[in-house]
Amino acid sequence: MRALELKVPPVVVLLIAAIAMWYLRRVPAASFDLPGARIAAAALLAAGILVAVRGVIAFRWHGTTVNPHTPGKSSTIVRTDVYRLTRNPMYLGLALALVSFGLWLGSLASLAVVPLFVVYLTQFQIKPEERALEASFGRAYAEYRRAVRRWL
Repeated sequence: MRALELKVPPVVVLLIAAIAMWYLRRVPAASFDLPGARIAAAALLAAGILVAVRGVIAFRWHGTTVNPHTPGKSSTIVRTDVYRLTRNPMYLGLALALVSFGLWLGSLASLAVVPLFVVYLTQFQIKPEERALEASFGRAYAEYRRAVRRWL
């Protein structure tokens, strides 16, 4: 399955997941109506956007690439800001946006797509990125991996 590694942009994976969620909302037995779900969805969306944007800003501040297809071109390991809490704030932000969408849709079937999104990104985006970063930065990246979780 290495053929899929670093091939599909994470934003495209997000869009595919969101479309699947939209269609799965129709599963009647899986729908729910929680008080405050829309407020929680808005808060999660805001948090996801904030986390992802801070990740991008930190990369730009440190002058390294944000291109998900070329992790080997990274010029530094960013360890500040949100990168102290998660190694993948941009992807975490996307996942939070999907959880938000599932809450907004009021559908457990839709929310079931989120773990699939996380598994796909971990396998075909994050793990290849980690291999490239370890090849570029060696022990320094291995220490960072031990100190900071992949997602949260």
